[in-house]
Amino acid sequence: MISGKTRLLALIGHPVSHSLSPAMHNAAFAADGLDFVYVCVDVDPDDLPAVVKGAAALKLRGFNITMPHKRAMIPLLDELDEGARISGAVNTVVIDGPTLRGYNTDGGGMVMACREAGIELSGRRVLLLGAGGAAAIAVAFGGGGIGELNIANRSAEHAIELQNKLRGVDMEKVVVCPLDALDEAVLETEIIVNATSLGMKEGDPLPIPAGYVEDGRAICDAVYRPGTETSLVRLARERGARVATGKRMLLYQGVLAQKLWTGREPNVKTMDGAIS
Repeated sequence: MISGKTRLLALIGHPVSHSLSPAMHNAAFAADGLDFVYVCVDVDPDDLPAVVKGAAALKLRGFNITMPHKRAMIPLLDELDEGARISGAVNTVVIDGPTLRGYNTDGGGMVMACREAGIELSGRRVLLLGAGGAAAIAVAFGGGGIGELNIANRSAEHAIELQNKLRGVDMEKVVVCPLDALDEAVLETEIIVNATSLGMKEGDPLPIPAGYVEDGRAICDAVYRPGTETSLVRLARERGARVATGKRMLLYQGVLAQKLWTGREPNVKTMDGAIS
Protein backbone atom coordinates (compact mmCIF):
# COMPACT_ATOMS: atom_id res chain seq x y z
CA MET A 1 0.00 0.00 0.00
CA ILE A 2 1.21 3.47 -0.90
CA SER A 3 1.12 5.72 2.15
CA GLY A 4 2.16 9.18 3.18
CA LYS A 5 5.57 7.78 4.05
CA THR A 6 6.22 5.98 0.75
CA ARG A 7 9.53 6.98 -0.85
CA LEU A 8 9.48 7.60 -4.59
CA LEU A 9 12.05 6.34 -7.11
CA ALA A 10 11.95 6.79 -10.86
CA LEU A 11 13.41 5.97 -14.23
CA ILE A 12 14.06 9.08 -16.32
CA GLY A 13 14.45 8.62 -20.06
CA HIS A 14 12.88 9.22 -23.47
CA PRO A 15 11.15 6.89 -24.23
CA VAL A 16 10.71 4.72 -21.11
CA SER A 17 7.39 2.87 -21.56
CA HIS A 18 9.18 -0.32 -22.65
CA SER A 19 11.31 -0.55 -19.50
CA LEU A 20 11.27 -3.61 -17.24
CA SER A 21 12.77 -1.68 -14.34
CA PRO A 22 9.46 -0.84 -12.58
CA ALA A 23 8.43 -4.50 -12.53
CA MET A 24 11.86 -5.53 -11.24
CA HIS A 25 12.14 -2.99 -8.43
CA ASN A 26 8.51 -2.90 -7.30
CA ALA A 27 8.37 -6.70 -7.06
CA ALA A 28 11.37 -6.66 -4.72
CA PHE A 29 9.95 -3.84 -2.61
CA ALA A 30 6.64 -5.69 -2.24
CA ALA A 31 8.31 -9.00 -1.39
CA ASP A 32 10.45 -7.44 1.34
CA GLY A 33 7.85 -5.00 2.67
CA LEU A 34 9.90 -1.92 1.77
CA ASP A 35 7.94 1.34 1.54
CA PHE A 36 9.19 2.43 -1.87
CA VAL A 37 7.55 2.74 -5.28
CA TYR A 38 9.32 3.00 -8.65
CA VAL A 39 7.77 4.72 -11.68
CA CYS A 40 8.78 5.72 -15.21
CA VAL A 41 9.03 9.39 -16.22
CA ASP A 42 9.32 10.28 -19.92
CA VAL A 43 11.41 13.46 -20.10
CA ASP A 44 12.27 15.48 -23.18
CA PRO A 45 15.99 16.41 -23.32
CA ASP A 46 15.29 20.14 -22.98
CA ASP A 47 13.36 19.53 -19.75
CA LEU A 48 16.01 17.41 -18.01
CA PRO A 49 17.55 20.16 -15.83
CA ALA A 50 14.15 21.23 -14.53
CA VAL A 51 13.10 17.64 -13.85
CA VAL A 52 16.29 16.87 -11.90
CA LYS A 53 15.86 20.01 -9.84
CA GLY A 54 12.24 19.05 -9.23
CA ALA A 55 13.19 15.52 -8.15
CA ALA A 56 15.43 16.97 -5.45
CA ALA A 57 12.76 19.47 -4.39
CA LEU A 58 10.18 16.66 -4.13
CA LYS A 59 12.63 14.69 -1.97
CA LEU A 60 12.76 11.60 -4.16
CA ARG A 61 15.21 9.04 -2.80
CA GLY A 62 16.80 8.81 -6.23
CA PHE A 63 16.32 7.73 -9.82
CA ASN A 64 17.76 5.81 -12.74
CA ILE A 65 18.68 7.48 -16.00
CA THR A 66 18.49 5.86 -19.39
CA MET A 67 18.93 7.03 -22.98
CA PRO A 68 19.28 9.75 -24.11
CA HIS A 69 20.12 11.42 -20.77
CA LYS A 70 23.07 9.46 -19.35
CA ARG A 71 25.69 11.99 -20.47
CA ALA A 72 23.56 15.09 -20.02
CA MET A 73 23.18 14.22 -16.32
CA ILE A 74 26.86 14.79 -15.53
CA PRO A 75 26.81 18.61 -15.07
CA LEU A 76 23.59 18.41 -13.05
CA LEU A 77 25.15 16.39 -10.21
CA ASP A 78 27.27 17.26 -7.19
CA GLU A 79 29.37 14.08 -6.95
CA LEU A 80 30.32 11.18 -9.26
CA ASP A 81 31.70 7.71 -8.65
CA GLU A 82 34.69 6.51 -10.66
CA GLY A 83 32.65 4.64 -13.27
CA ALA A 84 30.47 7.67 -13.95
CA ARG A 85 33.41 10.09 -13.97
CA ILE A 86 35.51 8.08 -16.42
CA SER A 87 32.67 7.03 -18.70
CA GLY A 88 30.98 10.42 -18.67
CA ALA A 89 27.67 8.61 -18.22
CA VAL A 90 25.38 8.17 -15.21
CA ASN A 91 22.64 5.57 -14.79
CA THR A 92 21.84 5.93 -11.06
CA VAL A 93 21.38 8.97 -8.82
CA VAL A 94 21.03 9.00 -5.04
CA ILE A 95 19.52 12.10 -3.46
CA ASP A 96 20.78 12.93 0.04
CA GLY A 97 19.22 16.22 1.08
CA PRO A 98 20.68 18.88 -1.22
CA THR A 99 23.36 16.52 -2.59
CA LEU A 100 22.88 14.54 -5.81
CA ARG A 101 25.37 11.69 -6.22
CA GLY A 102 25.80 10.01 -9.60
CA TYR A 103 26.85 6.42 -10.16
CA ASN A 104 27.27 4.07 -13.08
CA THR A 105 26.24 0.57 -12.03
CA ASP A 106 26.34 -0.87 -15.56
CA GLY A 107 29.95 -2.00 -15.21
CA GLY A 108 29.37 -3.65 -11.87
CA GLY A 109 26.26 -5.28 -13.30
CA MET A 110 28.29 -6.82 -16.12
CA VAL A 111 30.92 -8.09 -13.68
CA MET A 112 28.17 -9.81 -11.67
CA ALA A 113 26.69 -11.27 -14.87
CA CYS A 114 30.13 -12.65 -15.75
CA ARG A 115 30.51 -14.18 -12.30
CA GLU A 116 27.12 -15.86 -12.66
CA ALA A 117 28.08 -17.23 -16.10
CA GLY A 118 31.37 -18.63 -14.82
CA ILE A 119 33.46 -16.13 -16.79
CA GLU A 120 36.72 -15.58 -14.93
CA LEU A 121 38.08 -12.03 -15.25
CA SER A 122 41.30 -12.19 -13.24
CA GLY A 123 44.35 -11.95 -15.49
CA ARG A 124 42.29 -12.28 -18.70
CA ARG A 125 42.83 -10.44 -21.97
CA VAL A 126 39.72 -8.55 -23.02
CA LEU A 127 38.62 -6.99 -26.31
CA LEU A 128 36.16 -4.15 -25.68
CA LEU A 129 34.03 -3.08 -28.66
CA GLY A 130 32.92 0.51 -28.15
CA ALA A 131 34.36 3.46 -26.24
CA GLY A 132 31.32 5.38 -25.01
CA GLY A 133 29.35 4.19 -22.02
CA ALA A 134 31.54 1.09 -22.30
CA ALA A 135 34.04 2.90 -20.11
CA ALA A 136 32.03 1.93 -17.02
CA ILE A 137 32.49 -1.73 -17.96
CA ALA A 138 36.21 -1.14 -18.47
CA VAL A 139 36.52 0.40 -15.00
CA ALA A 140 34.63 -2.46 -13.38
CA PHE A 141 36.65 -5.07 -15.28
CA GLY A 142 39.80 -3.36 -14.02
CA GLY A 143 38.47 -3.81 -10.51
CA GLY A 144 37.85 -7.44 -11.41
CA GLY A 145 41.55 -7.90 -12.09
CA ILE A 146 41.72 -8.31 -15.87
CA GLY A 147 45.22 -8.34 -17.29
CA GLU A 148 44.97 -6.55 -20.64
CA LEU A 149 42.26 -4.44 -22.27
CA ASN A 150 42.14 -3.84 -26.03
CA ILE A 151 39.73 -1.08 -27.08
CA ALA A 152 38.27 -1.18 -30.60
CA ASN A 153 36.03 1.66 -31.73
CA ARG A 154 34.94 3.23 -35.03
CA SER A 155 36.44 6.51 -33.84
CA ALA A 156 40.08 5.98 -32.97
CA GLU A 157 40.04 9.39 -31.28
CA HIS A 158 37.38 8.26 -28.80
CA ALA A 159 39.27 5.02 -28.17
CA ILE A 160 42.44 6.96 -27.34
CA GLU A 161 40.44 9.28 -25.09
CA LEU A 162 39.14 6.27 -23.14
CA GLN A 163 42.64 4.79 -22.98
CA ASN A 164 43.90 8.00 -21.37
CA LYS A 165 41.03 8.05 -18.85
CA LEU A 166 41.83 4.48 -17.80
CA ARG A 167 45.45 5.19 -16.90
CA GLY A 168 44.59 5.38 -13.21
CA VAL A 169 42.60 2.13 -13.27
CA ASP A 170 44.30 -1.01 -12.01
CA MET A 171 45.04 -2.89 -15.25
CA GLU A 172 48.35 -4.18 -16.51
CA LYS A 173 47.88 -2.89 -20.05
CA VAL A 174 45.34 -0.80 -21.98
CA VAL A 175 45.78 -0.77 -25.76
CA VAL A 176 43.87 0.89 -28.61
CA CYS A 177 43.24 -1.70 -31.29
CA PRO A 178 42.75 -0.36 -34.85
CA LEU A 179 39.80 -1.97 -36.59
CA ASP A 180 42.07 -3.25 -39.36
CA ALA A 181 44.15 -5.10 -36.76
CA LEU A 182 41.32 -6.94 -35.02
CA ASP A 183 42.32 -10.34 -36.39
CA GLU A 184 45.67 -10.16 -34.64
CA ALA A 185 44.20 -8.86 -31.38
CA VAL A 186 41.53 -11.56 -31.25
CA LEU A 187 44.12 -14.34 -31.40
CA GLU A 188 45.18 -13.39 -27.86
CA THR A 189 41.72 -12.42 -26.60
CA GLU A 190 39.89 -14.53 -24.02
CA ILE A 191 36.83 -12.32 -23.49
CA ILE A 192 35.02 -10.16 -26.06
CA VAL A 193 32.64 -7.45 -24.81
CA ASN A 194 30.10 -5.85 -27.14
CA ALA A 195 29.33 -2.38 -25.79
CA THR A 196 28.24 -0.95 -29.16
CA SER A 197 24.59 -0.46 -30.14
CA LEU A 198 24.72 -3.30 -32.68
CA GLY A 199 22.11 -5.87 -31.80
CA MET A 200 19.47 -3.49 -30.53
CA LYS A 201 17.45 -3.85 -33.74
CA GLU A 202 16.48 -6.98 -35.62
CA GLY A 203 18.66 -7.29 -38.70
CA ASP A 204 21.66 -5.49 -37.19
CA PRO A 205 24.96 -7.02 -38.31
CA LEU A 206 27.13 -8.79 -35.76
CA PRO A 207 29.53 -6.40 -34.00
CA ILE A 208 32.41 -8.79 -34.83
CA PRO A 209 33.04 -11.36 -37.58
CA ALA A 210 31.29 -14.64 -36.78
CA GLY A 211 34.63 -16.43 -36.87
CA TYR A 212 35.69 -14.66 -33.67
CA VAL A 213 32.96 -16.45 -31.74
CA GLU A 214 34.13 -19.88 -30.64
CA ASP A 215 34.19 -22.36 -27.80
CA GLY A 216 36.78 -21.31 -25.23
CA ARG A 217 36.28 -17.58 -25.78
CA ALA A 218 33.73 -15.83 -23.55
CA ILE A 219 31.23 -13.35 -25.01
CA CYS A 220 29.69 -10.48 -23.03
CA ASP A 221 26.93 -8.51 -24.75
CA ALA A 222 25.74 -5.32 -23.05
CA VAL A 223 22.86 -5.00 -25.52
CA TYR A 224 19.47 -6.08 -24.24
CA ARG A 225 16.41 -6.71 -26.40
CA PRO A 226 13.15 -7.42 -24.53
CA GLY A 227 11.71 -10.81 -25.32
CA THR A 228 14.61 -12.17 -27.33
CA GLU A 229 18.35 -12.62 -27.39
CA THR A 230 20.72 -10.77 -29.68
CA SER A 231 22.23 -12.49 -32.71
CA LEU A 232 25.64 -12.38 -31.02
CA VAL A 233 24.35 -14.18 -27.91
CA ARG A 234 22.52 -16.80 -29.97
CA LEU A 235 25.63 -17.50 -32.03
CA ALA A 236 27.81 -17.72 -28.92
CA ARG A 237 25.44 -20.24 -27.33
CA GLU A 238 25.35 -22.33 -30.50
CA ARG A 239 29.13 -22.52 -30.51
CA GLY A 240 29.48 -23.42 -26.86
CA ALA A 241 30.99 -20.14 -25.62
CA ARG A 242 30.33 -18.86 -22.13
CA VAL A 243 27.94 -15.91 -22.33
CA ALA A 244 27.05 -12.92 -20.14
CA THR A 245 23.96 -11.24 -21.59
CA GLY A 246 22.58 -7.73 -21.51
CA LYS A 247 19.51 -9.02 -19.68
CA ARG A 248 21.63 -10.31 -16.80
CA MET A 249 23.56 -7.04 -16.78
CA LEU A 250 20.18 -5.23 -16.59
CA LEU A 251 19.24 -7.31 -13.56
CA TYR A 252 22.48 -6.80 -11.67
CA GLN A 253 22.87 -3.09 -12.42
CA GLY A 254 19.39 -2.78 -10.91
CA VAL A 255 20.45 -4.81 -7.88
CA LEU A 256 23.39 -2.46 -7.32
CA ALA A 257 21.22 0.64 -7.80
CA GLN A 258 18.58 -0.60 -5.36
CA LYS A 259 21.23 -1.27 -2.74
CA LEU A 260 22.43 2.33 -3.08
CA TRP A 261 18.90 3.64 -2.49
CA THR A 262 17.81 1.37 0.35
CA GLY A 263 21.08 0.44 2.05
CA ARG A 264 19.88 -3.19 2.09
CA GLU A 265 20.71 -6.33 0.14
CA PRO A 266 18.06 -6.48 -2.61
CA ASN A 267 15.81 -9.48 -3.20
CA VAL A 268 17.63 -10.73 -6.29
CA LYS A 269 15.46 -13.81 -6.77
CA THR A 270 12.29 -11.74 -6.89
CA MET A 271 13.83 -9.13 -9.19
CA ASP A 272 14.98 -11.88 -11.52
CA GLY A 273 11.56 -13.50 -11.58
CA ALA A 274 9.90 -10.19 -12.45
CA ILE A 275 11.87 -9.81 -15.70
CA SER A 276 12.11 -13.49 -16.74
